[in-house]
Amino acid sequence: ADECPSVCDNEETTAESKVPRWRRAVDVHKTWRKKFLNKLQAAGICIEKHMVQDEKKVVHYVLLNAPWSVLCYYAEDLRLRLPLQALPNQASNWSDRVAKQLGVPSLLHEEVPNLPMDYYTCHFKVNKLAWFLGSNEQDTFFSSTQRHRILYEILATTPYGHLKQGEVGVDRLLSENVFAAAFPLHEGPFAVPADRLAPESLTERQVLFQYWARWQKWNRYQPLDHIRRYFGEKIALYFAWLGFYTGWLLPAAVVGTLVFIAGIFLMLSDIPAQEICESEDQYQMCPLCKECPQWQLSSICSMFKAGRLFDHGGTIFFSIFMSLWAVTFLEYWKRMNATLAHRWDCSDFEDIEERPRPQFTAMAPMTMENPITGAEEPYFPKRNRVKRVTAGLMVIIMMIAVVVMFLISIILYRAIVSILVSRSGNFLFVASASRIASLTGSVVNLIFILILSKIYIALAHFLTKWEMHRTQTKYEDAFTFKVFVFQFVNFYSSPIYIAFFKGRFVGYPGHYKTLLGIRNEDCGAGGCLIELAQELLVIMVGKQVINNVQEIVIPKLKGWWQKYKLRSKKRKSKEAQLGLAQQVPWESNYELLVCEGLFDEYLEMVLQFGFITIFVAACPLAPLFALLNNWVEIRLDAQKFVCEYRRPVAERAQGIGIWFYILEVITHLAVISNAFLIAFTSDFLPRLYYQYTRASDLQGYVNFTLAYAPKHFASQHNVTCRYRAYRDENGRYSLTYWNLLAIRLGFIIVFEHVVFFIARVIDLMVPDIPESLEIKVKRERYLAKQALAENQVNLRAKEIPSGSDPQLARGWYVGEAAFRLK
Repeated sequence: ADECPSVCDNEETTAESKVPRWRRAVDVHKTWRKKFLNKLQAAGICIEKHMVQDEKKVVHYVLLNAPWSVLCYYAEDLRLRLPLQALPNQASNWSDRVAKQLGVPSLLHEEVPNLPMDYYTCHFKVNKLAWFLGSNEQDTFFSSTQRHRILYEILATTPYGHLKQGEVGVDRLLSENVFAAAFPLHEGPFAVPADRLAPESLTERQVLFQYWARWQKWNRYQPLDHIRRYFGEKIALYFAWLGFYTGWLLPAAVVGTLVFIAGIFLMLSDIPAQEICESEDQYQMCPLCKECPQWQLSSICSMFKAGRLFDHGGTIFFSIFMSLWAVTFLEYWKRMNATLAHRWDCSDFEDIEERPRPQFTAMAPMTMENPITGAEEPYFPKRNRVKRVTAGLMVIIMMIAVVVMFLISIILYRAIVSILVSRSGNFLFVASASRIASLTGSVVNLIFILILSKIYIALAHFLTKWEMHRTQTKYEDAFTFKVFVFQFVNFYSSPIYIAFFKGRFVGYPGHYKTLLGIRNEDCGAGGCLIELAQELLVIMVGKQVINNVQEIVIPKLKGWWQKYKLRSKKRKSKEAQLGLAQQVPWESNYELLVCEGLFDEYLEMVLQFGFITIFVAACPLAPLFALLNNWVEIRLDAQKFVCEYRRPVAERAQGIGIWFYILEVITHLAVISNAFLIAFTSDFLPRLYYQYTRASDLQGYVNFTLAYAPKHFASQHNVTCRYRAYRDENGRYSLTYWNLLAIRLGFIIVFEHVVFFIARVIDLMVPDIPESLEIKVKRERYLAKQALAENQVNLRAKEIPSGSDPQLARGWYVGEAAFRLK
C-alpha cells in the first residue's frame, strides 16, 4: 500500500434529507461510485477497502494496487522509458568542478545518501522484457512514480457514465464531490526516528526532509535526482529552475549592491544636490496642485539626495549588465534543461509520448491520425478551437479594460488625496502631500491587484477548459498565457504609468491639462524615478512578504483545521479494534493539504523576474531583495511538498513550458524599458548634456532645469515662481528641449542595438545542447537499437515471464480487454 494511490469516499450518515433533488444527487453519486470501482476491477486493479467511523460520519478508504501484468501492459501503452544499462550518476554543479580543479572543498555540495543511478533507457516492450535491467525483480522493476503514473492513467480514463457528457475519470468525480480525495501515499513519515540515524536506512521522504526541506540546508545544492525520483519530473524541473535562477541572482545582487553603494558616495558629493540644499529661499516653486501652496525647492533636499542613490552613471552600466545577464541566464538554462530532460528521459515527451487529456478524449467530436505517431486519436477541429480562443481573448481584453479603469481610479485617488492633505494645514503633511498620496496609492493598488487576481484566475480556468486543448501541456500553456497577460497588466500597470506617463502631460502654469476635471498628476518634488523605486519596493517586496507569510501561516492553519475535522475521541475503526496504536498511512495522508500545482509558484517567480529586469534602472537593489526572498522560497516550497502536502501524482514534463517563452519576452521588454527609463525618466542625459555644453562641474545645473512661470500667470497670482521644464517665458518648448529630445531618441536607438547585438552574440556562442550530451544521446540510441532489434531475441508476443502468478496472468488479459473496450 505504500506505493498505491488512495481514494477517499466521504459519506455522511445523517438522517435522509427531505429535499428530493438532494436525494437524487446522492443516488446518482452512489451509482457513479459503484460503476467506477467496478470498471477499475475489470481493468485488473486490486481494490482493498477500509472504513473509519465517528459519531457523525463515515470515511471509506479505497486502496488501489496494480498487479505486475497490468503494470507491464500500461507501461508499454504509455511508452515508459526503462533502463538498459546502468551508468554512474555524473550530475555535478559548476562550483563542484571548480573546487575539484582547485583542490578545495565545495561549500555548497553535500553528499546525499541513496543517490539514484543514471541509465541508458528506451521505451518499454513486453516482448523485450529480458533486455531491461532488473526485469527479474517485479517488486522494484517499476519505480514508485511510474506505478503512480500508470494507476493515475487508469483512474483518469475509466468511464462511469456517458462519455460525450464528460463522465469519465476521477478528476470529474472529485469536482462533483463523489469522492473526497484521490492521492498517492507518501512513503512513511518524514520525521527520522531516533533509532534510524544511519543515512542508508532512510526512506526517500526522510532523505528529502533531512537533506533538502530543512532551513539548515539553505546554503546547499538541492538533491534534484532525489526530488525527481519521489515527486516526478515536473516538480523536479520547477525546483531545478528555481535553484538555477536563484544561483544566477547572486552576481546580479552583488553588482546591484555595488552600484547602490557607488550611489551613496555620489550622493554625498553631488553638486546639484548641494545647490538645492543650500538654496534656502532662492527658488520659489509653483504649486503642485490647484489647492497646493507654493513651496521652496530647498525643502526637497533629502528626497533629491535619495533620488541620487538610484539615478547616476552606474545605472547605465547596471541596466546593460542586467539585460545581458537575463539573456545569458536563459541561454544557460536551455543547456541545463536539455541535460535534465535527457537524464530524466523527457526529451521527446511533448512531441511523441504525451497522450491526449482524458477530458479531451471524451468530448472530442471526431478522430484523426496523429501525423507523428501514426495512431488514431480524438480530434477537435482547429477552426472551432480558433473561434473559442478568439472569444476567450475578448473576455481577457474586457478584464484588462477593468484593470485600466482601476488604474485610472488610483491616479484620481492620488490627486484627490494630495489635495486633501494639502488643505489639512499641518506643515509636515503639506510638505509631504505628494509622497503620502503616492505611498497610500501603492498600498491601495496592491489590494486591488490581489482581489482582481482571484476573480480572473477562476474565469481563466473556465475559458481554458472550454477551448478543448488536446494535451495537458497545451492546456496548461493556454491557461498560463491568459493569467500571465492579466497579471502583467495588473502588477506592472502602475509602475509603467509612473515610469513613462506620470508628469508627461501636465502642461505649465496657466495651461494645466486635466483628466475628468482634475489636474493631471505631476511627479513629486524629488522626481518620478524615486517614486518608481518606492512603487517597486512596495509592490515587489510587499507581495513577497505577504506571499511568504501566507505560505507559512495558511498551510499550518489549514492543516490544523483538516486534522481537527477528521480526528475524534470517539472514532472507531477496524484498525483500532485490532489494537493498532499508530495511525494508518492513508488516514495520516488524508489529513494533509491538497497540492494545487505549480502555477502560483512559477507566477510569483516570473513576476519577480520582470520587476528585477524591466525596472532595474530605478532600483539596483531589486536583485538583492529577490535573492533573499528566493533563499526562503526554496525551503518553504520544499517543506510544503515534503511535510504538508499530500503526495502529488508524478507528472512528466520536458521543460518549464510556456514560462520560458514568457521569460524571453520579458528579457526583450527589459531592454526597451530600461532604454526609455534612462532616456526620459532619469536625469542622466540632461546632466551629460549640461556638462558638455555649459559647465563640466554641473555648477548652475539646478537653475538650468527650472523654467519661469509665464508672465500672465505671474501677474494673475501676483507671484513669480519656477517649475521643472525646458520652456521659455511664454510656455513654449525651448531649443534645449528639442536638443535633449534628439539626444534621448538617439540614446534609445544606440542602447537597444548595442544590447541586442551583444545578446545575439551570446546566443550564438552558447550552444543549446552541450557537446557531452550529444555524444550521450547517440550512445543511447545505439544501445536501444541493439536491445530492441527483432533478430536478437525471440520472445513470444505478450508473453508473461516464467514464475509469474497465473492469477496475475489472467488479470493481464482482463486488463487488456477492458482497455480495448474503453
